[in-house]
Amino acid sequence: MRADPRGERPAAAQVRLAARRSRIRRPTSPTAGRRLLAGPSAGGRVPRTAARPADAHFDKPNRLTVSGVHRGEQRALYDARRDEQIPAHGLRLVLIRPADLNADGRGRLRRNEAADLAALKKILARSSDEDRVTDTFRTWLLAEGWTPIDPTDRWTDLEAVRGSERLICEAKGRTSEKGIDADIAYGQLLRRMASQDPHTRYALVVPSSSLKAAARVPAHIRQLLHIDVYEVTDDDRVCRLTD
Repeated sequence: MRADPRGERPAAAQVRLAARRSRIRRPTSPTAGRRLLAGPSAGGRVPRTAARPADAHFDKPNRLTVSGVHRGEQRALYDARRDEQIPAHGLRLVLIRPADLNADGRGRLRRNEAADLAALKKILARSSDEDRVTDTFRTWLLAEGWTPIDPTDRWTDLEAVRGSERLICEAKGRTSEKGIDADIAYGQLLRRMASQDPHTRYALVVPSSSLKAAARVPAHIRQLLHIDVYEVTDDDRVCRLTD
C-alpha cells in the first residue's frame, strides 16, 4: 500500500499506530516504578544491616551497557563497590542465597513466609560478640570523622583514616579467658606495627567485661607503643580508656 501523496499515513497504518499507542501505560504517580527506601525523611529508621540476595539473576553478561561496559563486568564493579561501601558506612553486609531460604533445586523461592523468616533471623543474628564490638566501634569512628578503609594487613579487624591520622584496630568480644585474649590482642597489634609514621596509632577494642584485663598493660607502656584502649559497653556506647 502506498502512502498518500499529501504525506498522510494510509488508513491501515494509522489504525496500527493507534493500537500501539493504546497499549502504552504511563505512570500513574511520580513515584511509579521507583524503589522506595525507608529513611529518616520517610519516618523510617536507617538499618545497621544491609542484606541483599547473593548470586542475583543478571542475564546476558556479555551484552554491552550504554556506557560501553559488558554487563558481567558492570555487575562485578557493583559487587566490589557494595562490599567496600556498605561496611564503610557502618553497616554489616549480609549475602543471602536462595539455598539459605525455602527454595527448590533451581533456586526458585517457594515463598514460605514462616520458614523464610526463621531462616533470616538465624542468618542476621551476629555470630559472635566480636561482631557486635567491631560494628559498634566502626559506627563510632564514622561519627568521629574517621573513614574505614581496606586494612593494610588482611588480618586487621578494622583500619581507618582521618586526615593524616591512621588507626589500626584489634577487636575482641566477650570471652571466658579475658586475660589470655587481651594478651593475644596486644601481640597481634605489635605484629602490625610496621609503620614508623608518628600519625599512626593502634586501638585495642574490648567489651566492658574485658576492660580490666586490657588495662593490665601499664599506661606509660601503651603510650610509648601508641596504643589506645576502647571500651564498648553492653548498650553499645564507646568510651576511650583514660588513665
